[in-house]
Amino acid sequence: MPTAILVDDMPQALQVLRADLEENCPEIKILGTADSVVNAAKLLRQEQPDLLFLDIMLGDGTGFDLLEIFPQLNAKVIFVTAYEEHAIKAFRFAAIDYLLKPINPEDLQKAVERAKQQLSSSSSESINILKETIKYPDALPKRISLHTQEKIAVVEIDSIIRCESDGNNTLFILKSGEKIFVTKTLKQFDQLFSEHSFLRTHQSHLINIQHIHEYVRKDGGYLKMKNGDIIPVAVRKKSLVMELLDNIE
Repeated sequence: MPTAILVDDMPQALQVLRADLEENCPEIKILGTADSVVNAAKLLRQEQPDLLFLDIMLGDGTGFDLLEIFPQLNAKVIFVTAYEEHAIKAFRFAAIDYLLKPINPEDLQKAVERAKQQLSSSSSESINILKETIKYPDALPKRISLHTQEKIAVVEIDSIIRCESDGNNTLFILKSGEKIFVTKTLKQFDQLFSEHSFLRTHQSHLINIQHIHEYVRKDGGYLKMKNGDIIPVAVRKKSLVMELLDNIE
């Protein structure tokens, strides 16, 4: 039976989360709750939970402060937060599960299920990405955490040459030649990279314009990337591609 500890500085929030877990995820055994960084640290020295439901803003610090006290924490962290918009973007780049208050039961069940599947994988680098992105809200994230079935890969966004759709999955091709297969749709990454130098040239292709080598007009027109990959350009995207290339310095 997977175990959990709940950390939130609002007594009512702790009570609601416990009730939600007992009702929607009865397989989770709750080892205890804490309302501060200090009390959570004391509890974590006594218990080793599989899951840690952690609020970001606590009365005596932050959830990140708690994680720094336990750098080798094996628990899978699920953040519970009232933050919106910018924080959501931060969580998505870090590929870390989060629950927005008030918690939706279906979201809770999905987060717990994902966490149970990933109990053996470390997320420390993903949490570092989350911290960076939340700390500097006006700066574009420089790294992204990509979860595969085998590992969590932390990747420099500038090193991504392109992304290719494979059904509901996405294949990342990196500058190093490495390929990473992620079980998320291309549409999700298109939205995530909307403020970066990425362009959806085709239904199945999202490219980093920094890695374009040339645009070839023959055969209907296509892009050749610096690594030699050939990328089709949809008819409706041609004018946008041409305009973009004309403005590249």
